[in-house]
Order: sequence, then C-alpha cells, then structure tokens
Amino acid sequence: MLFSDRIRIFILVFCVPALFAVSYGLHQWFEYRIEHQRTQTQALENQRIVNHFETDTRRLLLLAQLYATNTDEVQLQPQWQVPLEQRGVQVFHLQDNALTQLGNSAPINKPLQHAILQLHSLGQYGFGASLLDQLPLAIGYQRVGDDDYILMVRQLSASYFASLRQGELTNSITLQEANGAQVLGTGNQHASQVAVTSVSGVPLMLAIQHQPDLFAAMAWRNTAMVLGLCVGGLLIILLGYLWLRRYLLTPFGALMRQINTIDLTSAQMTSLNAVGPQEFHALSDSINSLLTGFSHHRARARITLEAIAEAVIVTDRQSVVTYMNPQAEKLLQLATPLEKSTTVGNLLNIDNSLDAELQQFMASASHSIEHRKMRLQLEQASIIDRSLTNLRDQQGEVIGSVMVLRDITAEEKLKLELRRRANNDAATGLLNRHAFECQLPNYINHARSIAVCYLDLEQFKLINDNCGHVAGDRMLALVAKAMTSVIGKQGLLARLGGDEFGLVLRDISAVAVARLLKQVAQQVAMQAVHHEGVHYRVGVSIGVAFYHGHQPETHELLKDADIACIAAKRKGSNKIHFYDRHDQQLSYERNAPKWAHRITQAIETQELMLYFQPIRSLNGISKRQRLEILLRIKGEQGRVLPPAQFIAAAERFKLMPDVDKEVIRKAFEWLSQHREVIGTISLSINLSANSLGADGMMEYIADQQLMFDVPSSCICFEITETSAIQNRQKAMQMLQQLRQMGFAFALDDFGSGFASYGYLRELPVDYVKIDGCFVRQIATNARDFAIVKSIHDVCGIMGVETVAEFVESSEIIDKLNEIGINYAQGYAIGRPKPLEQYQHGLRVVGANVSQLRGQAVNQ
Repeated sequence: MLFSDRIRIFILVFCVPALFAVSYGLHQWFEYRIEHQRTQTQALENQRIVNHFETDTRRLLLLAQLYATNTDEVQLQPQWQVPLEQRGVQVFHLQDNALTQLGNSAPINKPLQHAILQLHSLGQYGFGASLLDQLPLAIGYQRVGDDDYILMVRQLSASYFASLRQGELTNSITLQEANGAQVLGTGNQHASQVAVTSVSGVPLMLAIQHQPDLFAAMAWRNTAMVLGLCVGGLLIILLGYLWLRRYLLTPFGALMRQINTIDLTSAQMTSLNAVGPQEFHALSDSINSLLTGFSHHRARARITLEAIAEAVIVTDRQSVVTYMNPQAEKLLQLATPLEKSTTVGNLLNIDNSLDAELQQFMASASHSIEHRKMRLQLEQASIIDRSLTNLRDQQGEVIGSVMVLRDITAEEKLKLELRRRANNDAATGLLNRHAFECQLPNYINHARSIAVCYLDLEQFKLINDNCGHVAGDRMLALVAKAMTSVIGKQGLLARLGGDEFGLVLRDISAVAVARLLKQVAQQVAMQAVHHEGVHYRVGVSIGVAFYHGHQPETHELLKDADIACIAAKRKGSNKIHFYDRHDQQLSYERNAPKWAHRITQAIETQELMLYFQPIRSLNGISKRQRLEILLRIKGEQGRVLPPAQFIAAAERFKLMPDVDKEVIRKAFEWLSQHREVIGTISLSINLSANSLGADGMMEYIADQQLMFDVPSSCICFEITETSAIQNRQKAMQMLQQLRQMGFAFALDDFGSGFASYGYLRELPVDYVKIDGCFVRQIATNARDFAIVKSIHDVCGIMGVETVAEFVESSEIIDKLNEIGINYAQGYAIGRPKPLEQYQHGLRVVGANVSQLRGQAVNQ
C-alpha cells in the first residue's frame, strides 16, 4: 500500500469519525450543562419563593405576638390599623369560637369568617397558610388565654403571588392542597410543587409554573453551534489533506520512484534529485551520502583486513581457506601461495579435528563469537587466542566463517608472573597472607588433626634498624629457606607479614609437632647475616593451636595461634607454647578485642557502673568518710563483671584514658547530685598509666570540675608507682598542676615496685596505700609485720598517711592498730557496692577496734 493511500485511509477512517465523535460529545455536554443549569436555576427560584412566603407568614406571627401584648391598651389599636391595612393584614380576636375584628368596625367577610372558624387544634402560637373553603390565607396567631387567640390574617390574592415572582423564570404561583399522588418539593421542566407550612391541618404546597421557552432557545443555539463546528472541522480536514498532497505526498512519490531505480551492484551509483520542501532535499542528500559510503565500503573492507594487526582467515562452508590477510601469512610463516583446496586444519598443521569443529560451529548458525586458546608449534611453541564467528549473506544464511588469530604468548607469561607475585612473598618466595588464608580451608579439609603455628622472629628489628631493609630481606630469605628445609612438603608455610610466619600441619600428633618446631627454631637460630664485621642472628617464638576432631573457623585458628605466640614471648627467647582454652590468661588475651569493643560501646552509651569500697579511719582523727571508686561493667545476661576481665583489654588497646574520663565524669556527676555529703566525704579515683600525663586529661578534669561545681577537697586521685615511672616528666607536671588545684593524691600498691622509697620522696602524694601482699599475712608473718611497720614509720616522718589494703580479718585490724596505720580497706571493713546504694546516714569515720572487729566477724 502506498504512503498516500495510507494518508487517505487515516483521514477517512480516523480523522472524520473522530471529528463526529467529538462534535457529538460536545453536543451532549452542552445539553447536560443546559439541563443542569435549568434544574439548578429552578431549584434556587423555588427556594427563594418559599423563603419569601415563609418570611411573610412568620411576620404575621410576630405581629400577632406584639399585638397580643397590647390588647389592654385600646387607644393604641387605631394606630395599628393603618399600617396593617396598607399591607392587607386584618386583626381578629377568636374566643370561644367567636370571631371579632379588632381595630375596624366594618362587618367581617362571611367566607373569611367561615374559613377562620374552621381552624382547630391551634397551639400556643403558630403561622402558616390555609386553604379552607378554597380561600387562600396566610395566618399568624398567638394564644392569650384559654381558647382565646389573636390572629393576623392576610388574604393571598393573585397580586401577592405575582409579587413573589422575579424575572422571567416563573409564569404563575398558586396555593394548592397536596394530595398523596403528588411528591412535594419535586417537579418537571415546566412546573414545581413546593411544600409550605399549614395551620389548617391539611398539607399545602405552592404550585409554581415556569417559563417553557427560555431554556429551549438555549438548546437550539447549542445545536446550531455544534453543527457549525462539525462543518468547520470537515473543511479543515479537507484543506489539510490538500496541503499534505501537494507538499508531502507528491514529492515523496517522486523520491521513491528514483530510489527504486538504484542498482547497488553497479560500479557507478546514481544520485537522487529531490523536489519539494527542504526536508526532502536533506533526505536525498543523506541517501546520496549512504550510497557513496557503500561504494567505498567494499574497497575499505579489503584494505582494513590487510592493515589489521590480527591474523584473519576466511573460509567457506567446507572449511577451505578463501582469504588470508598479510598478518596471517606472517604469523603462519607461509613462503608460498596456498593451494585452492587447503583447509584450516592443513594450514595450521593440525589434524582434521579442527576442520570438523569448524564445520560443526557453522552448522550451529550461532550468532555469538567463540573464543578459545590453542597451541601452535611454529619456530617455537606459541599460545594463540582464536576467535571464531559465522559469515552470513544478506538473507542471514551462513556461507562461511571468519577466524581471527592473535599471539598471546607474552601475555600468558605475564599473567603467570603476576599470579605468582600476587600469591607469593617477594622476599622469601613463600605464600603471602592472602594466598595462605585462601588455601587454608581446603588444606585442612577432612584432616583428622591440625596444628596452626604462628612464628614471630626475635631481634629482627635490630637488623632492619642497624643494617637496613636489604639485610633484613636477606635474613628473611635465609629464615624461609631454613624453615622449608625442615618442614619440606608436609606443611603449608607462608610469610604473614613483617617478621611473622604461619605454618599449618595436618594429621600429625602434638608431640611430633613440638619436635618439628623445635628443629625449626634450631635451624632459624643458626642463620646469620654479616654486616660490617658483625654477625646478626634472630630467634623465633612459636605459638601453636592444636585441634583434634572439631575445627573452628579459619580466622579463629590464626587468632588462637597468635595468642599462644604472645604467651611464648612471655616465656623468653626461642620458646614454644601450645594454646590451652582452659588457660584464663590466654582466654583474656583472646577475648581482648571483644572486650575493647564492649568497653567502647559502654562508654558511648554510658553503661559503665561505679562501685565503692569504704576506707575506714583507724585512729578516728579523719572527719571525712573515704570511698574508693571501683569500676564494673555488665557482661552477658546482665552479669556484673570485675575489672580483671576488661581492664587488660582496655590497656592493650589504649582505651584507659577514655575509661578514666568516664569514671571521673560519673563520679563528679554523683557528687553534684548528692551535695549534702560533699563536706563529709572523699572519693578516691584511680588514674591509669596511660591517663597520667595524657594530652587533654588535665583540661578534662578541670572542665568536669567546673561543670559539676565539685570542690577539689573531696577528690583524691590514686596512681601507681609503675604509672608514674612510665612517663615521669609529663606525670610529674600533671600531678603538680592538679596539686595546685587542691586535689589530693595517693600512691597505690606501694611496696610492689623496685624503687618505691626513691619515688616516694619525689612524688607529691598525701597517702600511701600499702600493697595487699604485705597485709594479708601480717597477723602471722613477722616479716610482713616489719615491712608494713617500716613503710608506716617512713611515711610518718614524711607527713604521709598510710592505708592498708586487703584487710580481711579482725586479727589484721589489731596488728594495724598496733603499728598505727591510719586507714584500712578490705572485706573486713566493707565489700564493694554500687555507688547508688551509698547511705550517708550509716557511715562511720572513726570506729574503735572493737566495732571493726565485730564488723569483720559478721562479714
């Protein structure tokens, strides 16, 4: 079908019916809008008439009520008569079924009198219409006594109903009785019936007749307008078709006739000459460009195949070579032209399986490109990437194949080298950590027993620092070679990083593992690096995680071995330690990362718990109750854990400054909330070695004191001898600053260090807490008694008060009083309790010996 025929069909089948459909829809919409407007206008007019009528009758009621209040004032009645007569209103007095007209001596109209006397069952007051004896009346009444009424009556004449009409919508209005067949409040296009209030007991309505010609004229105008639009639309469609025929269909037909004369097989292409609008000229220019490009394509295709870097071989359906570009001849090292019947298999010196494979691929008519690697034996073995695709004609039928060959020998060698470097350590040639962790699951799969070993070199940093990293790498290579010579192929050995090695052995007993690792340690110790006349050697600490039967996750294996290696380092040089899950210290080391995370979380969520343990004065001199603040944390299932399980983790991961800050904050906050005890209490807060002299700690303490307004006299910081020694200069500077602010200090665990008396002389402390190892057996051990006494005597001379820790019996209390110790702390004095449970009213500052003895016996 021609394009012009399609345009005509579109106009006749779609445009014209659409025009009629739109015209019909528009006509129906206009009809609906006119009918809706008529209904709405009549309803509004009906409502206005009823409202006006009801308002007039209600006014009669108001007049009756007003007149009833002035019935005794006879001189006023004539004054009422004139305005009422002007409005057509008559006043009647109805008493005991006797009707009298007020304000007028004229006789009463008989039909009117008869109609009024038929009113029965009148209430206290009321208003409405009446149609008794077919006399339309509007009545308002007010009862002034028993069967005594004042009535305001207006006869509803034709002129009154004419006054209710406004504009041209209403033709006539009459008052009628509403019988059962009529539905009040409804009507048709020309009449409506609206109910009104009745005082006669008979339902009444206003019958309203509407003008019939007003909206009919609007409907005719609507029909004429729609017909005009329809005719105009047809004319527009006709003009549009004529325009399309002249400026689109005729030029397009001429262009199509020229296109049909083009012969793509001829050497010379005919150019198109378009007529008509500019768009047809652009279309013809585009077609001419395509034809010119097509004419050059065949020449370019051959040139491209000859210039391409890959070798290209074209075959027919029988796998016979029909074309080869120069790169293929160069790759295959052909010196003579091919015979006409040479197949691909013969060309590549491969058996007939390649020809069969090629014919099978062409038979599949696949549209995808098949990639494979193949080896060719040319002057030297080469790896070739072969891509194969089907060659099709214009109908899509397979007529041959195109094979592209690319020499990837150098790329494969590079990949092999990169893979080796990605999995092997450059310095030792062993597996690296990534390859070790990837191969470990498969290596230990189905093993009856496994031993995961973590080997850490000792003194290796000395070689790197003194001799340089080249010498260090040389030592690593020697160590790896020594380990390999002992282990052989019975284990999986890798360098995990730095001076750390990993080894996994399977299906071997623990005794054999220990024997083998001892040989490894001996061989490693024999390796030496010579540098500037000095021989450098290394040792090795080995941690072993041995499993028999059940195997945990891979990362758990390495973690257990690492923990065991840490324990081996604590033993000394060249030691081997087997991981024991029942070892509490190793368990703490293993769970340290989890505890570090739990501590960080507890600090962020303010879940750290403060406990206190009382420190009692033995001589009764101190007027302050001293409490040492202790730290607790909630473990699993809400169990409160002592600090031994998490303080070590906090120290290992450098979290103690944050922990100490949180303890200081919570302690200061507690004091600010219990200001009644500030003058009678002293809190001892521990400062760790990491916090003493830490950057920002001094400012933090000062800020918290200012925030919570806590006097420094009720705070004592406890430090250990070891913490003061670790960072002596910064620690002394911080102690002096806090001392100037008024804080007190206590030296904790005194006697357990190596130079306690020397540092006691330098440190600005107010109290010395004697280590519990001297106090526990003071009642039975004379040496401990002498040591405690000597410490107390020295402190007394220096003006420092003493505190005995771990006081757990009344006998210890007796000995401490004998020496003259100032304070005691321990289970005999009081067990740790939550700080929230501290009761100020029950504190005892200076208790005598008998009281403390009684408390110790009870506890």
